[in-house]
Amino acid sequence: MDPAFERHCSELVARERSGHTAVVLDSLLYVWGGYMVREILVPNSRLQVFHMSGEVPPSMSGTCGSSLGGNMYIFGGCDDGGQTNQMFCVDLTDGRYVWKKIIPLCGSAPSHRDKLSCWVYNGKLIYFGGYGHKVLVDDLFWGWNNEVHVFDPVKGSWAEPQTHGRPPAPRAAHAGATLGRRGYVCGGRVMETRTNDLHCLDLESWTWTEMSVNKHRISWHTVTAVSESTMFLFGGLSVDCRPMSDGWLFDVETKKWREFEHPYQDKPRLWHTACGGRDSDVVVFGGSCDYILLVDTGHCNDALVFQMQPHPLFRICEDYIAKNVRTLERLRKQLPLLPPKMQKALQRRISFYRPSKNLN
Repeated sequence: MDPAFERHCSELVARERSGHTAVVLDSLLYVWGGYMVREILVPNSRLQVFHMSGEVPPSMSGTCGSSLGGNMYIFGGCDDGGQTNQMFCVDLTDGRYVWKKIIPLCGSAPSHRDKLSCWVYNGKLIYFGGYGHKVLVDDLFWGWNNEVHVFDPVKGSWAEPQTHGRPPAPRAAHAGATLGRRGYVCGGRVMETRTNDLHCLDLESWTWTEMSVNKHRISWHTVTAVSESTMFLFGGLSVDCRPMSDGWLFDVETKKWREFEHPYQDKPRLWHTACGGRDSDVVVFGGSCDYILLVDTGHCNDALVFQMQPHPLFRICEDYIAKNVRTLERLRKQLPLLPPKMQKALQRRISFYRPSKNLN
């Protein structure tokens, strides 16, 4: 192992945060913003903190992030001035990380809001819900939203399609996921309570269907697609303001929930992010283990990796080496015998299992 690389990885780790946004591109997890700090963190063989250039967005929490065409888009959120309806994007592929503020060429952006969700489908960004304010008949209205808004990055245009069927109640702090041609909305805060319903929107016919209910009424949770027919729900805040740590799988074909056993029952999370990773893993980052509106000390910076399916043999071997190389001298002596490309991959994996210090 490269001693410099080992020392570097032991000293750098993303800062604690909640209400951030994250996307995965080419096996890298990109994290932006959140309640605590503003930056993008790119964990790779040399973990780096990139302070952005260009039209850098203000510090925000509750923004909605998505990945499309190699770009990270963020829309909405809450900064020091309150909710916003601005949109920014950054190219994650050119190595320059220059932000651009997007000015629509056609249509009107949704009203100011935060804690909304986004589906990516057919080259478009489709937004639902959120909390904020808008003008209704010359009066300023604060509250929850349930409209659908579509942004086309190619045309630079906003549109609000006419939906059919019974839409979900207005809400914020819900979770969303895309499976095939359908977008799903789960839970969230509705007025002064939280809900446990699941709704589906056909992203071609714009027709709403209510699917099911879950055991718990929650908000600030995540839902992640893990197969063509399955979603994984983790964490959240219960109706009695208790941070949750249980996981659930929903099968869109049988329309049934089943509880998912995992090793992180002692790590409740809310207002975290969850992204699909390698071999169908789900990577949860950050969030809070406390009800942050009452106790503002529970922000986290650890990554929880949920295994959704059996790993391939190469992954099993790679993980075994990464977990045990520090304690088994025989492994340490054999590492230099591996091909350079494999050594590099193992160094990345070893850094994942290494206890790290906070980056102050």
